[in-house]
Amino acid sequence: MKWVILGALVLGLGLLGLYPLVATGYGVRFMLQLFMWVALAQSWNLISGLTGYVSFGHVAFFGTGAYAAGILIAVHGWHWAWASLGGGAASAVLAFLIGYPCLRLKGPYFAIAMLGLNEVMRVLVSYFEGLTGGGLGLSLPTLYASVEIYYAMGLTALAVTALAHLIITSRFGLRLMTIREDEVAAEAMGINTARHKLYAFLISAFAPGVVGGLFARDQGYIEPIAVFPLAITITMIVMALFGGKGTIWGPVLGAAVLFVLQELVWARFLYLHQALFGAIIILVVLFMPRGILGVLQQRYRLPRYV
Repeated sequence: MKWVILGALVLGLGLLGLYPLVATGYGVRFMLQLFMWVALAQSWNLISGLTGYVSFGHVAFFGTGAYAAGILIAVHGWHWAWASLGGGAASAVLAFLIGYPCLRLKGPYFAIAMLGLNEVMRVLVSYFEGLTGGGLGLSLPTLYASVEIYYAMGLTALAVTALAHLIITSRFGLRLMTIREDEVAAEAMGINTARHKLYAFLISAFAPGVVGGLFARDQGYIEPIAVFPLAITITMIVMALFGGKGTIWGPVLGAAVLFVLQELVWARFLYLHQALFGAIIILVVLFMPRGILGVLQQRYRLPRYV
């Protein structure tokens, strides 16, 4: 089964690499946004799916990366690719600064603290208007590079999924899952829970920062209300839960199914997709708390690399 998955993956990557050569402009942008959601859902999975620490403020890293990259491009003239990596580094630094105190909180207290972090970052960005443009937003130089950003966003989604594979199939991943199941027992077994949680937090923060930087370059204009909305966090959580948190391919499956469904519903019913996402949250929590792949893993004893 492992070779079947590997073959399908190589074929899929080849087709996605050739896709911009035959696709329309809308098709390229559709896939670009799908890659973005895969990367975001997968990054949330690395901390919340593996350790059980549910983050309701992961969009803070997305927004921080967007503004860091936007400033590097608009003010310092960096190339957008390097600026996006700089956005990821800025998000990782933010995660390091707030990770040590926040990861000592458990359950709803951690979730609330992360929610507060998002609001703090949004207010700070609005306050320092000399650097960020404040509520007026930050404009970037005009650039027509949708295909290049398509490949960059696709590589980011691929990289964070490959990283999830490495972590979940490693001893480090096993220790994170032990923390998720019983943190007290993990400490009794000699696992340094604080250090492992911080490492997972830093890794999970880097990808949203890179994605935020690519988003800023793709849009050409960002403002606090567009890069710090709670809806982005909710969407990445729903996608990861729907596909299967704590699995490798669950966030990819959840992002693909729900993004396509969202596009179909949004095109016909502007506000119905929000109600649909709410209904999916309720149904998943009630009937499939492990998501689609989580249920299949449990029922058919699928390996951890699925």
